[in-house]
This record gives sequence, C-alpha cells and structure tokens, in this order.
Amino acid sequence: MRNAISLFSSSGIGDLGLQANGIETVVACELLQERMNLFQANYPNAKCFCGDIWNLTDEIIDYYTANFSDAPFMILATPPCQGMSSNGMGKMLSDFRKGLRPELDERNRLIIPTLNIIKRLQPEWVILENVANMQNTVILNEENELVNIIEYIKAQLSGEYVGTDTVIDCADYGIPQRRKRLLTVFSRTDNGKKHFTQHGTFLPERTHAERENMFTKKWVTVRDAIEALPPISSVKGKNVDKNYNPPHKVPLLDDKKIFWVENTPEGNTAFNNQCINPECKFQGNPIHGAKRDESGINRYNGDTPIYCEKCGALLPRPYVEDPKTGEKRLMKGYTSAYKRMSWDEPASTLTQNFQYACSDNKLHPTQNRVLSLYEGTVIQTISEYPFSFRINGKPVNDGLIRDTIGESVPPRVIDLLCRNIINIESND
Repeated sequence: MRNAISLFSSSGIGDLGLQANGIETVVACELLQERMNLFQANYPNAKCFCGDIWNLTDEIIDYYTANFSDAPFMILATPPCQGMSSNGMGKMLSDFRKGLRPELDERNRLIIPTLNIIKRLQPEWVILENVANMQNTVILNEENELVNIIEYIKAQLSGEYVGTDTVIDCADYGIPQRRKRLLTVFSRTDNGKKHFTQHGTFLPERTHAERENMFTKKWVTVRDAIEALPPISSVKGKNVDKNYNPPHKVPLLDDKKIFWVENTPEGNTAFNNQCINPECKFQGNPIHGAKRDESGINRYNGDTPIYCEKCGALLPRPYVEDPKTGEKRLMKGYTSAYKRMSWDEPASTLTQNFQYACSDNKLHPTQNRVLSLYEGTVIQTISEYPFSFRINGKPVNDGLIRDTIGESVPPRVIDLLCRNIINIESND
C-alpha cells in the first residue's frame, strides 16, 4: 500500500488525485474544523489533525511512526496562498539589507514546519502546490534571514532529494479553466533521481493547448464543460434544479443587477453596455477601462458614463444610488467585474468569490446568473471524482462548497502528476 500525508488538506480535493492512483491518505492536517469535518467524511480511514501545523508537527510525526513501519510514499502540501506575492520583492530585499525589517505575511513561513515533517519522515515523493507567485515570495528563515521561499525549500531538501518548481496552466492538462499554479515536486527514489537527471522534470507532458496540433488537443472550453447543463436563473424559484443536481443552484440577483446582466453580451462586461432606449440605441458611448496613474498603479476609469451621451437615458451599467438624493453614479469596478464568460474559451480562474456577479469574469455566457455550485465542480474537475458534499447524510452549507471549490487544486492535475510518478516508479 502506498501511504500519503496531506498537509493543509482543506476539504480533501487534491487528495482525490492521490486516491485515483491507489495512494491512500492516512494522515491529514487542516487548520479549519469545517474543512476537516468534510475531509473526514470523505476519507473516513484517515487520521485527521485539526489545528495549527506549528503545534501539531510532533503529533503528526509520532502518530505516523507509531502506526506505519515504512516511510510515506508521498507528502502532498498545499500551504495557504493568500500571503504569496511578488509585490515589491526587490525593494523588500534591498531594505532588509539596509537593516530595515519588512512587514511579512507569517502564513508564508508555514513552509518551515512542512519541511520539518518532510525531513523527519522522509517520504519518497513530495508535491507542493501553490500559486505561481510563490516563486517570488520571500520569508524569514529560522536564522531570521530573508530568503526566497523556493530557494529555501531546495536548500532544505538538497542532498537527499532532487526536483524543481514549474508553473503550469491547468488548461494545458484538459481542465476547462485558465488557472496558473506552481507545482514543486521532489523525489529521493532511485527511479525518481534517474528520471529527473534525464528529463529535468517530473511533470507529465501537456495534453492540451490553445490550438490543436499533432501533439495536443485544443483547450477544453466553457461550452464543452457546461453548455449541456439544465438552464437556471437568478430569479427566485428558478435558481436551483434539485431534480438534476441539488448544487446546481445560484444566488438571487435583485432587479437592478438583472437589468445590468441581461443586457450584457457574451464575453463583455456590463460596464460597457450601450443604450437600450428603443428610440435611440446609440452604441457609441465610451466604454469602461483602466490605466496606470502617475505612480504606476493600475486604476479603473472613474468617468465612464452611466447615461447615454446621445439621448440621456440610463445605461444598463453598474451604478450606486445615493439613498437621500437618488443621485446615481458609476459603481467602482474593473472591466472584469459583471463580465460574462466566453463560450469558446476556458474559464478564468475560479476563486472563493466565483458566485458573486461582481467577481472577475464569472457571469454565465448567456444565462442571467453566475456559475452554479455544480458548474464550479465541473470546471474544477471535482465532479469527475467520488466526492460528497454531505456529512452524516446532511448537505454542507453553500459557503463551504463554494470555498472548497475556489481554494482547491483541480484534482485532475494531481491525478495526472501522480499517474506520471507511478509510471516513473514502474520503470525498472
């Protein structure tokens, strides 16, 4: 049996890729109890540790060594990504060298206890998954030195392990979503070291590309993924199809937002909607946009009109209204807000906000609504694997489903990677 330890496991979506390859998660660690409960419901045989990994490191190691004689086959770790950022890294390093201590996100240092577990349990394989900006993130190490997090990982694992970090686009592996992620993979096995020497990577070959060619298929699009699903609406009574699938549901939108959305063409934003006055229908009103100010900061336009420049009618563009005077003004937002997806492209990255109309590019291509929870599982490839959003027979709340989808790695990515690892180990 190939055993795995899952760190920062959330609800266990990444572990579906392990499970598909006969790798059993026997230990998991997650900070949030709600996520851990859902993980436990789907992986009832796993020992679950809920809490801060800094405090649980010894318990995790002691439990594994007491119950398993062999080293883990794999450790999968997906540390929180909210603190990963490349913003001002050069200035940060410069200031640090001048003796100025920068303000750093402590969550980035969670890699330290992660590596302590790896070094003490010596798994045969290590998979670290995170946002692409992890490559440019700096942390304070145990000696209070400012170091690049990837260089720190490589230094900690050097000698025993070989491997490297690679940014991928999930669309290149058949996921109907443009989601860039950083996969950092290490191995200490003989076959792993031999393969890495020959190929310089552990990642499988890409299966898809923007344009089909003799080596790859065309990207999977939103149309491919969800066009055939039953239509629903943001109107009360029509916002869920329980007979098809209970999570095929969307939040309600008020009349004002439906007015904006129903007049928004596929692939465009409501901020660019034109005049719908039947006696005018002027299509030349200035569209919304963004530009960099004198400080180099990208800011959205604040002067985009909400009234037709030809007839003066209110345009179906996002606005806010003063409760006292009734005066209307443009709502703050970038051109990706209140924007419809395009049928014939992969979706943009799903986040925990994908069910908000104001989120980036998350309106359904033609229906007047956002993506349903079930559509989120399809675009994230969760629906392809045996996973239940129920605990003790009862469905979990919509917020947990939404957050689980938005913060997870598409399981097909981990599935394909583990499949490649199994093939490497099978090549004697």
